[in-house]
Amino acid sequence: MERTLYREINATQGVWTLAVIMVGLVAIAGWSVLYVEHHGHAVTGMNNQIVWGLPHVFAIILIVAASGALNVASMASVFDRTAYKPLSRLSGILAIALLLGGLLVLVLDLGRPDRLLIAMTTFNFSSIFTWNVLLYIGFMGIVAVYLWVQMDRSVHPKYVKPIGIVAFVWRLILTTGTGSIFGWLVARPGYDAALMAPLFISLSFSLGLAVFLLVLIALYRLDDRLIGDEIVARLSHLLGIFVAAAMYFAVLQHVTNLYAAEHAGFERFILFEGGVITTLFWWGQIALGGLLPLALIFGKLPTNVPSRAIVASMLVILGAFAQLYVIIIGGQAYPFEIFPGYEVTSSFFDGAIVSYSPSFYELALGVGGVAVAMLATGVAVKVLRILPTNLADKKS
Repeated sequence: MERTLYREINATQGVWTLAVIMVGLVAIAGWSVLYVEHHGHAVTGMNNQIVWGLPHVFAIILIVAASGALNVASMASVFDRTAYKPLSRLSGILAIALLLGGLLVLVLDLGRPDRLLIAMTTFNFSSIFTWNVLLYIGFMGIVAVYLWVQMDRSVHPKYVKPIGIVAFVWRLILTTGTGSIFGWLVARPGYDAALMAPLFISLSFSLGLAVFLLVLIALYRLDDRLIGDEIVARLSHLLGIFVAAAMYFAVLQHVTNLYAAEHAGFERFILFEGGVITTLFWWGQIALGGLLPLALIFGKLPTNVPSRAIVASMLVILGAFAQLYVIIIGGQAYPFEIFPGYEVTSSFFDGAIVSYSPSFYELALGVGGVAVAMLATGVAVKVLRILPTNLADKKS
């Protein structure tokens, strides 16, 4: 009977080099936070109209990816797919690490991080933000228990599936809550849509699996461990299905808005007249993040399986970044419809499309959140037995 052996990764030169780079990025992010804290948000590209800037794009990407990174563990324990069981531990660790990085970016971008204590002790249950705080904390706790059950052989057979089902349902609710932050903001023409919830769920599936694939391949190459084409091809095929689903919901969102006359102006802005926003939509989200990964995954190309998987995963992540930038920044750049049917102008930019240019400090904070997530993952696989020693293809 075959048995999967798990071992900590070795501290190779590549591991140390990557760790130093991540620590450097975290240090730059910390300096940026202190600088903005001292000088105020006036030094960023944000203003009275664009209050959720580039850090929020990074934060939502990390939070959505955290939900999707748990896909592999769910496939193994909830849907009994044996091929994914050796990867369940890494799936859980990555989910916690990504959520940690995303929440750090959110907290440090508040302007007054100390006020987080108020948000954690004073709850307004009529606000989706309160529900999301509870969902994020609950997700970390449930996945931590899920990991313990996976790693403790004495409780694994009996409890792994029930805990896996709870984690799977919780992550769906979590992503629904994240999408509902935008879907329930009825004052914004670009956000007002119940479709935001399934859109974010489909995006989490593709984005989380893309991040998982990149981290998995990187860790095995850094530690000189064997990973076969079979498991990579299986994950890549699943990624292609998720990308197609995410594109379907994105197209459905815009078709629905085009059908409603009240959203015609916003759709014209996003699809044709938005400048950078329009470019990111067509070339970033649709072309680079959707069509090209599908061609790489399902096309008959001469390149090897891992190379295609790496390129496709990177493109999916870039496409998701473009999509969330369009949703978050584009949705704020388009003006409120204060008096429907009337043209509104004022010295406060009412009725005007707002421009936004991210600052270095915002970029540094966002990248720092990614670095924290990667550092947390690296420390976990170094001190815990997370990775199988061998994922080579089975010989027939």
